Amino acid sequence: MKFINFAVVKLAVCLAGGIFIAAIFPAKSFPLLKCLVICVSILFLVWFLERRKLQQGILFGVLTYITFFVLGYGSYLLQDPAYQNKHYSHFYTENKTSIVQLKIREVLKPNQRQHKYIAELFQLNSKDVHGKILVTIHKEQTSLSYKVDDVLLISCSTAEVYGGPWSGIETVTGPTNPYQFDYKKYLKYLGVYHQIRISEKRILQRSKGQTSLRGFSENIRNHIIQKLAITPIEKAQRAIIQALILGQRKDISKEMYGEYAAAGALHILAVSGLHIGILYLILSWLLKPLRYVKFGRQTISVLLLLFLWAFAILAGLSPSVVRAVTMFSFFALAGMLDRPTNSFNTLFLSFFVLLVFNPNWLFHVGFQLSYLAVFFILWIQPGLYKLYIPKFYLDQLLWGIITVTLAAQIGIAPLSLYYFHQFPGLFFITNLVILPFLAILLAGGLLVVFLAIIDLLPNSLALGYDWLIKQLNEFIHWIAQQESFVFTDISFSLSTMIASYTLIIGLILWWKLRTYKAFLYVLAGFIVLFSIRIWENKSSSKEQLVVFHRSRTTLLGYQNDGTLTLLQNDTINYFNRFPVRDYLVGSQVTGLTSVVLPRVFRYRNKTVLLLDSLGVYPSENIDVILLTNSPKVHLERLIDTIQPILIIADGSNYKSYVNRWDTTCTKKNIPFHYTGEKGAYIFE
Repeated sequence: MKFINFAVVKLAVCLAGGIFIAAIFPAKSFPLLKCLVICVSILFLVWFLERRKLQQGILFGVLTYITFFVLGYGSYLLQDPAYQNKHYSHFYTENKTSIVQLKIREVLKPNQRQHKYIAELFQLNSKDVHGKILVTIHKEQTSLSYKVDDVLLISCSTAEVYGGPWSGIETVTGPTNPYQFDYKKYLKYLGVYHQIRISEKRILQRSKGQTSLRGFSENIRNHIIQKLAITPIEKAQRAIIQALILGQRKDISKEMYGEYAAAGALHILAVSGLHIGILYLILSWLLKPLRYVKFGRQTISVLLLLFLWAFAILAGLSPSVVRAVTMFSFFALAGMLDRPTNSFNTLFLSFFVLLVFNPNWLFHVGFQLSYLAVFFILWIQPGLYKLYIPKFYLDQLLWGIITVTLAAQIGIAPLSLYYFHQFPGLFFITNLVILPFLAILLAGGLLVVFLAIIDLLPNSLALGYDWLIKQLNEFIHWIAQQESFVFTDISFSLSTMIASYTLIIGLILWWKLRTYKAFLYVLAGFIVLFSIRIWENKSSSKEQLVVFHRSRTTLLGYQNDGTLTLLQNDTINYFNRFPVRDYLVGSQVTGLTSVVLPRVFRYRNKTVLLLDSLGVYPSENIDVILLTNSPKVHLERLIDTIQPILIIADGSNYKSYVNRWDTTCTKKNIPFHYTGEKGAYIFE
């Protein structure tokens, strides 16, 4: 692995290491500028003392790595509102009406009840501030959708939050159940820490702000979507075109999206490295004749950069598109040089620049998948291709697709299993069929879009492209129907993922080097992986009682010896529903059963009372009270009568009741746990 000797690779790893450590162990205060000045000063001094040497000493290298580690550590912390004096979080007061002015930056996919946006808040109660915020607007009969660069003046308050979908500025809440997707963490890595939930009547004024680059891009996309809407292309096919060319996935149905996921073809719907790579190859082939003119190589590189960034604007300048275009821009710039360039060096240089620009991208799933896929393709695909020497063009094409797909899948499989807990068994067939034609679909889609914009799109071409996309959808539907090859609900923890990569890297090193050390590395990888699996299987056998949070439902789960018993009041099968499904996958439970939830039961020497809407309770002492279905009970008298040590309210209760109970428990000095705010309660 000669590429490891490149300095940019080591510096990129040190920068990423600093970012990663800052996320785990953040400092309360960090003088980034002072630390960098000290590190750079010492680094310059060491260089000055060793400048006459042919090669710098170890001390110079170590100090360089420390400097970039500090840069990564500090740059990540500076993204936190605590280090930003003008961030709005330092100026708002809870439970107080605020007048805020914000600018829409991104339009998120709406649901049946709400529109969602990410906005930049720039004024709070007449004070100039900054910071991103999540804005949720409740849909009404005359509901309007807002666009990028719209400026909204909003009155927000928690005074009416319990009577409707309103709130002041509030912290984004974390997951309310074990192993649930952490939307709070996801937004954190987008730079969003707070939210506002309002109805449209809270919007006092709407105006058009100064057009930003993203707003310009959004206007172009909306114009193209309107043009496509009047073509003969059917709605389902238009949704795929909008995803394939414009990076717009909001119109794809939930069912179709699920089919693409089951077929292992989601990468087609997200404009990312695959699309940019194909576009890069197409453009390179078209511009190839320019190599034979003066300054042809430089001209090709400039044109590639212009076309790639024009496509990025067309695709909405989403983070995945910007990352992919930046990556291939470095490859285009490397093409200006008249000497061979190293692909690994170029890859890590783009990795380095992107993390300097936005440290949070290190924790984006798309960022991780993109770079892992490209890294493993560059590392092992050439070796895989040499295992078989194809003689014919079609043979070469198919073998190339197989080896590229296999290399990428090896690189991303553990990470995909960790994040998505499913594996499409027929991904090989999907990619073998789709990838050879993806360049045609991409080029054809760009042609259709261009002709639609200038109102010169022939119906025959539109219908022909509609037919191609329809065949693609039908093929994806057929693949997704082979349910026996779609492996879902796979338990795959973080430690298992890390151990898997350790083993995979060891196997590749042994395959390439065939040394004794590489064999020991493989052996150690197997031992670590099996040890972790044994430990996790043992942990899944622990005894645990969980009071889940589910709106309008009372649901408890008792786990013991790898079996989960649901305690419920109805006959609905929750094993494939939220939140039980996430719990089963995360806890690696295999045995399943359900029983009727008793009114009184004992768990670990504690007596638990289920108090429902009837409000009937015994007179003897009870350790834990679980309030369900909004019982009309005098809680203070109840506490005096049975003297509990803990009171729990689940998601089946009215919020107004919960607030009243919370006040009573505070007065009586009794711990109160509401699952809607503090999450599921776990009896260990």
